[in-house]
Amino acid sequence: MTQDNLEYSPVQEAGRILSYLYGQSERLNLPQEVVANRESVSFSSSHNEIYFPIPFKESETLAALKALEGSVAGALADLRFGRGTHPRAVEVSLEGATAFGCQAYMAKIDGLSKLDPKVKSKLKDTDLLAAQSNGYRRMSANLYKTKNPNEFYHIHGSLEATTTLNMIGLEGHRPDLTDYEDIIQVIESHVQQYTVAELEEMNKARRQAGVPALKYEDFLQTPHGKLNVEQPPWKVQQLLGNTPAVKFPEGKSGKPRVLEGIKVLEMCRIIAGPTVTRILAEYGADVLKITSPNLPDVPFFQVDGNMGKHAADLDLKTDAGRIEFEKLLADVDVIVDGYRPGALEKLGYGPQSMAALAEKRGKGIVYVNENCFGYEGEWAGRAGWQQIADCVTGVAWAQGEFMGLSTPVVPPFPISDYGTGCMGAIAALTGLYHRAQSGGSYHGMASLMHYDLLLFAVGQYPAEVQERLRSTQLAEFFKLRHCDSVDRISSTVLKGMQSRFPHLYTPDEGHALTERWFSHAYGADIEVVRPVAKIEGVDNTFVRASRPNGADAPTWGGFTIDGSGEGDIRRG
Repeated sequence: MTQDNLEYSPVQEAGRILSYLYGQSERLNLPQEVVANRESVSFSSSHNEIYFPIPFKESETLAALKALEGSVAGALADLRFGRGTHPRAVEVSLEGATAFGCQAYMAKIDGLSKLDPKVKSKLKDTDLLAAQSNGYRRMSANLYKTKNPNEFYHIHGSLEATTTLNMIGLEGHRPDLTDYEDIIQVIESHVQQYTVAELEEMNKARRQAGVPALKYEDFLQTPHGKLNVEQPPWKVQQLLGNTPAVKFPEGKSGKPRVLEGIKVLEMCRIIAGPTVTRILAEYGADVLKITSPNLPDVPFFQVDGNMGKHAADLDLKTDAGRIEFEKLLADVDVIVDGYRPGALEKLGYGPQSMAALAEKRGKGIVYVNENCFGYEGEWAGRAGWQQIADCVTGVAWAQGEFMGLSTPVVPPFPISDYGTGCMGAIAALTGLYHRAQSGGSYHGMASLMHYDLLLFAVGQYPAEVQERLRSTQLAEFFKLRHCDSVDRISSTVLKGMQSRFPHLYTPDEGHALTERWFSHAYGADIEVVRPVAKIEGVDNTFVRASRPNGADAPTWGGFTIDGSGEGDIRRG
């Protein structure tokens, strides 16, 4: 499906989507320089293909977001290093954007991918409650039929599983259930005992994630949908306080790293939030990921998601943990909060409290929230994950219809997570730009739901393009069902993509989408997706390999200039 035999061009469409985002520059609080330099942005593709078997323009939308990210980073570079005689060129490839959208499935440790059963032995076991490693408990986060015909509900046991399984009348552990099909039959038969309304009430009472799978037009009829479809894709708002403009810290590497010396605290788990800070690490920020040793996390996602960072454990529900954390707050520049809405506020570390701290210390702060349902409306406080957003907004129904089914299907890969992470990174970069120019503290807000709404806003592929895209898929793709797991769906799609697009996985020399490192903390080689945006005169490359959660001390003093003191080696 090349440009020669298809009128539709992904490269041209990426440019159109970027123009759509430029049209919302005031609502997004973008630096004026970004819009003024729009002609310096370009997109490229070695094949101009549509890579994902999805009705939405995922690669094109991600490419547009990456271009905007690069443009804001370029504006920061102008502030820090001075403007040249012409605007900084920004280039994004569609292949790079595609790799960014499925990077967890391109990452490897010691040559093993996420889908390899042997990979578990290479990882730190942070799946404390076996919600990922146990197949039965894993399927407590999945899409199932309900009591009423043609109604589906996505239950989500999060990283705990037992509460959701007990809710539908099942035991938290079933050692006798190991077969994939048997597990689906048992769990779905219990979900089918309830209506959507009953499941909603049960979930609400137990504060569990979970939503009905709605079609887009039905989502827009909900009060939450009506309100949020009018909102911009993300927000950057100034917080209360009047702190002066902040000078950039003195660079020590000798390289044009936009965020060198900027201190970032990551308070997140799993994909979207960690992607925000992974991007900030690309631009040179000192990113310190803080996790509780008592909270579970998905082990493999740390291989890719912790690139460029330090990762430390602190329990903020203890006095000792809070004392150490507040030492870090004294000099922090950016906080990224990806926990359940309101969780950090209850501990006294929400955006308003941090703005008050910034006012007291005389240096503004940028606080970025990432959540599922957005920040206004009746569902804003609900917990959620990518599949939850994809189901409630209509993305899952659109995917099922694209596949010729009369049921919803969760799309492959955590693409909405990565898109949301990119939006959050743009918000963080924008806040840092305004802090450097005008002073003050800023609050960035990104959500999985709003990324999905952006997909609908820019439109699905034309019908004839969708038909040609379907005609190229393997037979296994059309055997997928609503109740198949995310990994089953993703592995099936990955197999097809590897067959059709070998250049994504074994590219020509000099055009690799991934890079290899030796990680001292893992004691193994890792392979991860490279930074995507190329910005003239800016060095946005990683300086250290990833490490598992809790590998470092909770201090700003442990960062080195090039990572060499940590035993990490870039392999190429």
